[in-house]
Amino acid sequence: MTDVLAIILGGGQGKRLYPLTYRRSKPAVPIGGKYRLIDIPISNCLHAGIRRIFVLTQFNSASLNRHVNQTYRLDHFSQAFVDIIAAEQTPENTNWFQGTADAVRRAMPHFSNLHADHYLILAGDHLYRMDFDEMVRAHVTSGADITIAAQPTTAEDAGGMGIFRFDRKGQIEGFEEKPSAARLEEMGGSLPAGATTDFTTPANKPFVASMGIYVFTRKALVEALAEPNVVDFGHEIIPKALGRRKVRAYAFDGYWADVGTLRSFFDANICLTQPGAEFSFYHSTRPVFSRPRFLPPSWIDGGSLCRTVVSDGASVCHADVADSIVGLRMQVSAGATVKRAVLLGADEYDDRQVHDGLPPLGIGHDAVLENVIVDKNARIGDGAILVNSDGIDEGEGPGYVIREGIIVVPKGGVVPAGTRVGQASTAAAAKGGAA
Repeated sequence: MTDVLAIILGGGQGKRLYPLTYRRSKPAVPIGGKYRLIDIPISNCLHAGIRRIFVLTQFNSASLNRHVNQTYRLDHFSQAFVDIIAAEQTPENTNWFQGTADAVRRAMPHFSNLHADHYLILAGDHLYRMDFDEMVRAHVTSGADITIAAQPTTAEDAGGMGIFRFDRKGQIEGFEEKPSAARLEEMGGSLPAGATTDFTTPANKPFVASMGIYVFTRKALVEALAEPNVVDFGHEIIPKALGRRKVRAYAFDGYWADVGTLRSFFDANICLTQPGAEFSFYHSTRPVFSRPRFLPPSWIDGGSLCRTVVSDGASVCHADVADSIVGLRMQVSAGATVKRAVLLGADEYDDRQVHDGLPPLGIGHDAVLENVIVDKNARIGDGAILVNSDGIDEGEGPGYVIREGIIVVPKGGVVPAGTRVGQASTAAAAKGGAA
């Protein structure tokens, strides 16, 4: 599909995913044991035959740049590429990206000379498997200027998304970005009674929400970005296009999740471990691509594993692990109990016999973890008990923080041996720094 150019937005500071985004951008956050979030949109593009892809970055982009450069080395004898465009100051503009639309506008000098009839604009922090070829064909067939992928959602989730309003003929008559609870109650739903559309909204999902996946004709995108004072697709470009351009909502009925918060990221990973999960990396014809690391198989020595994903190069020794993700090179020591945990792994093996007073990389002997995210290269000391039994919502302790009730050990964090999570060792409110 040489007439389509894909643009993947790297996102802002990723505050809702902090501390996982303390040293990396959102698309660089590991997921599913061996992948990164950026692998999802790039893989969907490649399966659709879209092989010209730009990734726009701004914050903490070093690890993302490294991953993309080491992973997506496409055919040198074609026009295929996956390139990074970092935010840059120019004589015309010395500011950083001000929003999603501003990021694309500022990057246009790098791709405006490439032939493309259509632009596919994607986010870098979503989890889904989608046939972009089908969406683009529907866009072309309908003669739309802008096509937006959408699906029904609950009132609870609608407040954080862009919500459509349709008339009785099924035409889009309004689009509101992140409407308030009062406004949602006033709307009642996206579809009036008897409306004819491609969408079916069940009682528990009365709103139709944008998935942040757009197809623009070249003309529509260039003209929209030429308008003054527009910096965001959801807040400005889409609402302004209604009534002036042909805007179509494309119904997507598959699994899709925005994993831009710690809770949604944690839940999405845990769901991957469950039988019959809505999204699975085990797919015969549409695998998710990632960096080839040439690691040895995982090594298991006793203990028990139940509903657990164990990644390449990991070792689990006489430990009990359930409903968890065990990442690359992760070491879980004897006697440990791990339940509902996302262990992101390590960048190297810990072969040293002496650790300068620090615990070895990974999970120590007799440690207990439940509802925990352990970022890469972390060290959990022997006998540490990371269980939020007091139901603390926000807090911190030695080597860990608590966000949205989830215990998080930041990248490179050290939890001393014998540490216990509890009221006595945890501040009532987090100070915002990584431990």
